Amino acid sequence: MAMLMIACVPAWLGAAAAPDANPIPIRFGILPIGSAAESRAQWAPLLEDIAKRLGHPVSSVSVSSYAGLSGAMSTGSVDVAFVSGRLAVEAVSRQHMHVVAQFVRDDGVAGNYALLIVRASSPIQDIESLLANPGRWRYARGEPLSVTGYVAPEAQLFAPRGINSDTFFSSVRVGNHQDNALAVVNREVDVASGNNPDLDLFTRHFPHEAAQLRVIWRSTLIPAGVLVVRDAMDEPLQDQLVALMRNYGKQADANGERERSNLSRIPDLAHFVPADNRALKPFVDMDYTLAYQQAEHGRWVNDAARQARLKQVEGDYRKALQALEPTARPPHGNGEKSASVREGSP
Repeated sequence: MAMLMIACVPAWLGAAAAPDANPIPIRFGILPIGSAAESRAQWAPLLEDIAKRLGHPVSSVSVSSYAGLSGAMSTGSVDVAFVSGRLAVEAVSRQHMHVVAQFVRDDGVAGNYALLIVRASSPIQDIESLLANPGRWRYARGEPLSVTGYVAPEAQLFAPRGINSDTFFSSVRVGNHQDNALAVVNREVDVASGNNPDLDLFTRHFPHEAAQLRVIWRSTLIPAGVLVVRDAMDEPLQDQLVALMRNYGKQADANGERERSNLSRIPDLAHFVPADNRALKPFVDMDYTLAYQQAEHGRWVNDAARQARLKQVEGDYRKALQALEPTARPPHGNGEKSASVREGSP
């Protein structure tokens, strides 16, 4: 498992405004974009501002993989986290967390696109030429928890054609989007998955290398990532945190400008909008589509086994949808629920 790294903001940022001698710490999980160190640096100004505004010390739980962040949330080591897709669904259905806000990109688009990229000089001209040569190409993809790196290409491109990418390609390597793009440039692989925000970031960091890449496939629009909060987090603190995040960077004054500057450090993030667990339905639908197609096209000992698996997929889908309903969410902390945060009204 990837090493977990925790970086605390300076203590004085929280202590200066703390109403008591022992303020509750806030542990903020960061979905890895590029390296863990790079993600920490991007989020640091925002997290320092949260600490100062709320009077609570904030630490960043920054990891190098989706699995690492999932593990941290499973053990209760994270209070609030930036996640997307399967990671967000896991947080809600298995890790006692719930959605409180959704990201809005700085270009106003309501989400991202998964991509497949090749070298500009590659003999792979398009999807047809890619799929016409099973066993020939080398593939770099994301982790199974990555929507754009794994789920979307499988659900929208490979599975509908009865293809499993793990057996279709001559070799498959798993890494983050930046490393996979570099692998294409360096001719270590022939094709890689990714997404448009990470490709934009790659272009800013490696303009010469990015000029050697070409996109051959683009998914449908995938909803932006979300903020999830631990159910058992102290309710007054949770309400303050959610209100701060939902309004961050929206004021027209100098303070709002400073906040927008902090947000601009995080790739493609303009601000947050209110959301609840129902924002995850497109991800649940995509997981269902992938699981159903894989069951339909899989090799089975007989049709009864196939039908049993399809029935299980249908049942899992219904349970996942039920978990997204506001009434299905367990109580948080002590005391009365706060309707503004917990009853699920975006």
